[in-house]
Amino acid sequence: MTVYGGPAPVRPSRLRPTLRLRLTLLNGILLVGAGLLLLVLSYLLVRDQLMSTEQLAPGSSVTLVDADGSTHTESATAWQESMASTTTTDLLVKGFLALVAIGVAGVAGGHLLTGRALRPLHQVTATARRLSTETLDHRLHHTGPDDEVKELADTFDSMLDRLSAAFGSQKRFVANASHELRTPLAVMRTEIDVTLADDDATVEDLRRMGTVVRDASSRANELIEALLLLARTEAQAGRLAKQIPVDLARGVPSTLAAVAAEAERLSLQVGTDFAPAVVVGDPSLLERLAGNLVENAVRYNVTHGVLNVRTGSDGRQAWLVVANDGPELDQREVPGLFEPFRRGGVERTGTRGAGLGLSIVRAVAGAHGGTVQAVARPGGGLEVTVLIPAADPAVAATLTTPGRDSAPAGRVRGVARPQPR
Repeated sequence: MTVYGGPAPVRPSRLRPTLRLRLTLLNGILLVGAGLLLLVLSYLLVRDQLMSTEQLAPGSSVTLVDADGSTHTESATAWQESMASTTTTDLLVKGFLALVAIGVAGVAGGHLLTGRALRPLHQVTATARRLSTETLDHRLHHTGPDDEVKELADTFDSMLDRLSAAFGSQKRFVANASHELRTPLAVMRTEIDVTLADDDATVEDLRRMGTVVRDASSRANELIEALLLLARTEAQAGRLAKQIPVDLARGVPSTLAAVAAEAERLSLQVGTDFAPAVVVGDPSLLERLAGNLVENAVRYNVTHGVLNVRTGSDGRQAWLVVANDGPELDQREVPGLFEPFRRGGVERTGTRGAGLGLSIVRAVAGAHGGTVQAVARPGGGLEVTVLIPAADPAVAATLTTPGRDSAPAGRVRGVARPQPR
């Protein structure tokens, strides 16, 4: 397990081929190279202009006046060669000195400018070293020009936002899981301690204790199984171990039969409309998806409420829609229902279920390349739509819709089915 909580190790101080050093050297090489090229071109141009004896008649001479007023005559060719040598030498010496000065100034300026330009990168590095699970609120907030560096800084800030949200969700998940597991364990221990402390405990007391312990252990077992299913489903996203044609309605009839007693107690009106909705995926996961939706729709319904389940496909996507009556919800609270351990928008309230049903639905849909959409219904309740890429029509034609064949028309275990509203 990776532990986040300490700063990254700092490399020992030494000369490294850093980006700043490489950019500085590149800038210096380009500058000195351009200067050398100009110096060579200047040398060649000046030399060619001074070496033009071919334009003079043979035997030409020049008369020169010295500083003291005396004159002397010498060959034009010798004088021109002497002037060319002196001029080009002077040009090379002064040009080289100027090139050294310009190179030093260019390298120093490039080093300063590069350091200033890369300063946000150092801030990114420093922030990354300070990061831990307790300091994910740090941000760069770079305010420089809209360039690549600002884009990098903004991307880093966005990444920190996502990490902060992920770690926050993880902390809530761990805290809620601990709470949910601690509750049945505490119930079992308390019940056992109280019964064992009673010297006059009867067989009936022991039976009652056994019943309480059994129910609490069942609840803990269901929670652990749900957590394992959620973790396994999220780990299989995009690479399911089993992929065969499955109708989304496959798990609905058995789930309706399992919750028929509760539906009848609440006098729910159950409506079903199963059209072929064949996808390619893991049958057990897709049955769990449908089962969770139907179980939640019954668990959070109201007396004399309505439960509608329908499936269908347009060739590109297959859908499973489950709608139910229930408490009135704010649409802004609906996305939170898919977070683990949320029940009706409130964390860890009530004892009905572990609050992982919709989280598993979202994970299963995502593992099959699909999405889940939920809309708060006017007057109360929720409508959840699962969209998954449909199977090839040739594959879909080989399957029948299990729900349509196995669910009696108009009745579900004695619960009347009205027309969908």
